[in-house]
Amino acid sequence: MELDARKIIILKTIIKNYLETGEPVGSRTISKYSELNLSSATIRNEMSDLEEMGYIIQPHTSAGRIPSDKGYRFYVDSIMKESDDRVNEVTELMVKKVDKLEMLLKNLVKHLALDTNYAALISAPALSENKIKYVQLSQPGEKKLLLILVLEGNIIKNEILTIDEDLDMETVLNLTIVINNHFSGLSLNDITGTVVKEAVNQAGRHRQTVETVIDAMIDMMAAGEETRDIYTSGATNILKYPELTDTKKAAALISAFEEKDALKKLVSEVTSDEAADGGHNNLQVYIGGEGPIQNMKDCSLVTANYELGDGLRGVIGVIGPKRMDYEKVLGTMKNLMEQLDKTFGKDSDNKEGKG
Repeated sequence: MELDARKIIILKTIIKNYLETGEPVGSRTISKYSELNLSSATIRNEMSDLEEMGYIIQPHTSAGRIPSDKGYRFYVDSIMKESDDRVNEVTELMVKKVDKLEMLLKNLVKHLALDTNYAALISAPALSENKIKYVQLSQPGEKKLLLILVLEGNIIKNEILTIDEDLDMETVLNLTIVINNHFSGLSLNDITGTVVKEAVNQAGRHRQTVETVIDAMIDMMAAGEETRDIYTSGATNILKYPELTDTKKAAALISAFEEKDALKKLVSEVTSDEAADGGHNNLQVYIGGEGPIQNMKDCSLVTANYELGDGLRGVIGVIGPKRMDYEKVLGTMKNLMEQLDKTFGKDSDNKEGKG
């Protein structure tokens, strides 16, 4: 005898109801809570088969059924498989989405450089601002945990962790539930000591394992600021201006664009400045030494935070000489941000910042 689709639905209904109530489950309850349109007699026959197969047991005469260890095992294995299938599906979608996102960002920065005739940059979305969609844990080997962190925009990070204990699948599933209950919907800035303490306490004797998982999650999100890509275009445009063609100045500027480390620092500091000054899409103007990069003290920088929906947020900017056409650049940036807001369903909220 095999578990066909109907028996699986009945078994899962029994287990779910028993987990919720702690009471044996009868045929009438199954007919009420399952999507099956079957008579109580038919359901009783299926339950008899499930009992004969060892998936459910009858604690005493005239009572309903409760899951056996074999039934629990089937249920847990099904959940783990569904979770793995979901992660695989998201991974496939993300591969496609990453390609499209990278192309979009490169096109945006290219057109911005062409429209302004200056240099332009755009950062890939920051992980630290993205909220956690869900966390998946699995055990690939002894004293190992595979942590899969899925953020808004279906951005996926994963890492294999070394832990100090061997866990069975039920425990891994329970710890996954604990972590998701406490961290789903939170960004890095939302993760407080109180949240961490509550999750760790709920893990009981597995608190050290949960601490390891939480530390890894925080590191993954915090590392996003250092590792996210920066796309640039039009770097040679700013070398058309005589005051920037001095050999030393030109070399410093080109170096900043090529090495990207300085630009990542710029993006990080601009993000902090703009968050403090009122949120996304704020236009900021940094003139000369006001900017965060020493190599660009002879330039001006105009930036804004962009948002593409699904938590995909980053910084876009224009770099030119201090005598840049501010009116044109500010107008171009405003138009671009308004178009992004319109395309991705956000309300325009551009405001000028530093002047």
